[in-house]
Amino acid sequence: MGTLWRDRLTTILDDFPKVDDVHPFYGDLLNVLYDRDHYKLALGQLATARTLIDRVASDYVRLLKYGDSLYRCKELKRAALGRACTIMKRQSASLAYLEQVRQHMARLPSIDPGARTIIVCGYPNVGKSSFVNSVSRADVDVQPYAFTTKSLFVGHTDHRYLRWQVIDTPGILDRPLDARNTIEMQAVTALAHLRAAVLFVIDASGGCGYTLEQQAALFHSVKPLFAGKPLLIVCNKTDVAPLESLPAEDQALLQALAEEADRVSAGPAAAADAVGRASTVAPLQMSTLTDAGVAAVKAAACDALLAARVEAKLAGGRVAGAAARLHVATPKARAGTAPRPAHIPASVAAARAAEAAGAPCAKRRTERDAQEEAGGAGAYSADLTKTYRLADPAWARDVVPEIWDGKNVADFVDPDVEARLEALEAEEDAAVAAFEREQAAHAAALPPPLTPTEAADLAEIRSRRKARIAEHRREKAVGGNAPRTPRTADAARGRTTAAMAASLARTGLDATAAVDRARSASRTGRKRVRSLSVAKAKAAADGMEVDAAPAKRLHSTKARSLSRGRSASVAGRAGGGLRDAAQANKATRTADRAQRKNSKMARKGEGDRHIPDMKPKHLFSGKRGNGKTDWR
Repeated sequence: MGTLWRDRLTTILDDFPKVDDVHPFYGDLLNVLYDRDHYKLALGQLATARTLIDRVASDYVRLLKYGDSLYRCKELKRAALGRACTIMKRQSASLAYLEQVRQHMARLPSIDPGARTIIVCGYPNVGKSSFVNSVSRADVDVQPYAFTTKSLFVGHTDHRYLRWQVIDTPGILDRPLDARNTIEMQAVTALAHLRAAVLFVIDASGGCGYTLEQQAALFHSVKPLFAGKPLLIVCNKTDVAPLESLPAEDQALLQALAEEADRVSAGPAAAADAVGRASTVAPLQMSTLTDAGVAAVKAAACDALLAARVEAKLAGGRVAGAAARLHVATPKARAGTAPRPAHIPASVAAARAAEAAGAPCAKRRTERDAQEEAGGAGAYSADLTKTYRLADPAWARDVVPEIWDGKNVADFVDPDVEARLEALEAEEDAAVAAFEREQAAHAAALPPPLTPTEAADLAEIRSRRKARIAEHRREKAVGGNAPRTPRTADAARGRTTAAMAASLARTGLDATAAVDRARSASRTGRKRVRSLSVAKAKAAADGMEVDAAPAKRLHSTKARSLSRGRSASVAGRAGGGLRDAAQANKATRTADRAQRKNSKMARKGEGDRHIPDMKPKHLFSGKRGNGKTDWR
């Protein structure tokens, strides 16, 4: 029970992100959307509940050791489960809050803080979502009223064979930071934490409901969020109000915003160097309705971000450290050596000169040319021997063109190879004859074969050995748990006179007398005992002298009980493994004495492990009504 609760709670705590471990962008976004303190408090309450449930489980496991019955152990388990459920019921508010957070997190877009990113920001209804839909595969809702976009939306586009993510932010109003709502704070969070190119979109026509001065004031209000990032001023809706048709003061204001954006994105040092110099930066123009200038704005933003990333890498210490480890080796001429200018073969130089002059140059003939002249593939077979470099060109056509140290191997074959082959075959024949003589001598040294009697005895020994091995393997395989076949059904172990006679005959003894004695004992055993008892009783009645001790043993209570409890066949079976009746009575008394301990414990024997249930469940379960107090 405790393990199940702990696993479920641990899964919940591990699946929810830790505010201190995630990227600052996601940490601040989580604080804006869900309240960091409330979020941490809910997770902390679940962690405390997990600790309390573990403590309850540990305490009741300790109490289970003292449970004297199954019923009490079950009640302890029930009490532990009740306490755990009570602890979890108190966490209903935290669990409901975390479930809402989980569902909202599942709907959030996946934003990679380290990827190449373009952020589009500005006043509401200036055309930010229309631009994102134009340059990416996103499908953001576009409506002719403010605050249509209430959260961050992400689209992806390609530029210079690279993948870019374009983030559409909700509209921002020009007011203090503490007065902004959750929708605006999402855009502020993205601008503050993401290293991206920023497009500040301005509606120069005033169709968004805000004047150009108000949009310029918003730019100066959020300007600290643009520090160190590529920033571009983009004028949208130029199809309605081209930049050239605006009043001079509006054009001057837009030019000033573009220059200020250039200084902010360049950094403090570059901005200080640019003071007093004329700037040629102009605001970009586009129309998301006609797509005029949209591609140029996207390319400008991507190129600016790529240049900024390269400059950031060059400004860091990694490039300098890598350059310090690089070394370009330059060969130097040794003293006293002649100059070795570059050598170009005459044929190559002539071909280059002819090619530079525009004259046709001779092309080297290849095997493909010969193949095409001979009829194509399948009709032509390349001659590889014509490229062999040999001391004598005539060797190329030899049947065995094996070359060693510049000489043909076929020219150095030993002329006596046939004679050596015959000598080797004669040596092999002599070795085979010597081996055959050795085998014949070994066969002659072997003992003579067995007689028929010895062969039969050997077969019998092997048969018994094989049977014993098989029996041993069978007992070893079952581990001593195989059922024992009764002697009455096992012919191999049956106690019969025929088996006894066969066994004694194998040892060389005559079993005739033993068989007759066994048969006579089985036929007259009980009759002789019974007739002897009757004869002794009659003799005692007639006043004859009789041995009193045997009569006492025969007519004792124990003897009568034994005679009733045992069959005549068992009593007369060669003594039943006992010497006489006295020894049999002693064995019976010993067995009864050994069973006395089990009898006091109400057990049938040593293997009786039955534990009675003092409170049966069917008599103590359920709800009793009025007047139902008699459970018997």
